Amino acid sequence: MKHGKQKTWALVLAAGEGSRLSRLTTDATGRAVPKQFCSLNGGPSLLHEAMTRAHAIVPRERLTTIVAAQHRRWWQSALWSLPASNTFVQPRNRGTANGILLPLLKILRRDPFARIVFLPSDHFVRDEATLGGALVEAVDQLGERPNELVLLGISPDEADPELGYIVPRREEHAAAAAVERFVEKPEPAVARGLIDAGGVWNSFIFAADGNALLALYRQRCPEIVEDMETALARDGESGVNALTALYEQLPEVDFSRHILQGAEERLRVLAVPPCGWNDLGTPRRVAETIRRLPAHNVERRERESSRPSAWLSLAAAHARLQLAG
Repeated sequence: MKHGKQKTWALVLAAGEGSRLSRLTTDATGRAVPKQFCSLNGGPSLLHEAMTRAHAIVPRERLTTIVAAQHRRWWQSALWSLPASNTFVQPRNRGTANGILLPLLKILRRDPFARIVFLPSDHFVRDEATLGGALVEAVDQLGERPNELVLLGISPDEADPELGYIVPRREEHAAAAAVERFVEKPEPAVARGLIDAGGVWNSFIFAADGNALLALYRQRCPEIVEDMETALARDGESGVNALTALYEQLPEVDFSRHILQGAEERLRVLAVPPCGWNDLGTPRRVAETIRRLPAHNVERRERESSRPSAWLSLAAAHARLQLAG
C-alpha cells in the first residue's frame, strides 16, 4: 500500500474438509462436497465470495489461495481465472497451521517483503465495504507494528463455544489493542466470562508481515518449518515429490491453538464495526445467517437459487433437513 517496498498480498484459506457441515454438504449422489465449494443460498460459492472479498483490497497478481489436492474436481474450474502460480495445493489436510505455513513460505519466496491478509472461505458478510475498510486498517497497522499480527475481532452476540475469543487489554485505547488473552473454543461458561471481560470473537481474519509470522512459526514449531523449507528447496517451486512425502508424516497442528495461543505479546486485535459477519462452520450458524438476511436479499437469493447452479445450496439442504424432522 504505502510503506516502501512492502506489497500487500491476500491468501484465501480453502483447503479444509468442513466436516462439521457434512449433513448439509452431501449432494444427491451421496458425495460430500467441501463447504467452500457450496453456496449459502444459490448464487456464487463461498470460495468465490471470499476471493471477491480479497480482490477488493489487493490486485489480481497478489491474490492467492490454498486448496487441497483431493478437492481438485471442484477448485480446478472454480479458480480458472486465477494465475496458476497463485493457487497453492497441499497434498493433504494436516491442520490449519500447516495450511498457512506452506503458502506463507511460497509467497515469501516470490516477495521477501510481503505483508499478507489471511481470509477463510466459509464466512458470510452482509456489509463487505465495512469489513474491507477494517482489512485496510489492519494492513496499515502493520506499518506501525511490523512484528505483530493484527487480528480482526467481531463483537459477540452470544457465548458460542465453537469460536475463539480474544480479550484486549482494558487500558488499551489504540485502534489495534494489545491482547490480554487468546482462548480457542472455550466451554460456554468460560466464553460468557470472556465476553464479560470485553472479549470479542476471533474471526480468523488477520494481517501479518510475512517475515514476522514466519518468525513466530520458527519459535512455536521450528522442526516443521525446517522440514517444509527443505522439501520446497528440494523439489523447486512445485515441491511435489518431497512435499507429498513430508505431508505423509506431518503432525496435525492447529493455527489458533498451537501458534497464536500463548503468543499474546505478538498479537493485536482490531475491533470490526458491525458488518453482519457470521461464521458458517456449523448447521446452526448457517440457519442463523439465513434467518438474519434482509428480506430483499432473501428474495434475490431465492431467485438465484431457482436457476441452475453449479454449487450445492446450504440453505436448500438445511430446509430439506428441517422438513425431514
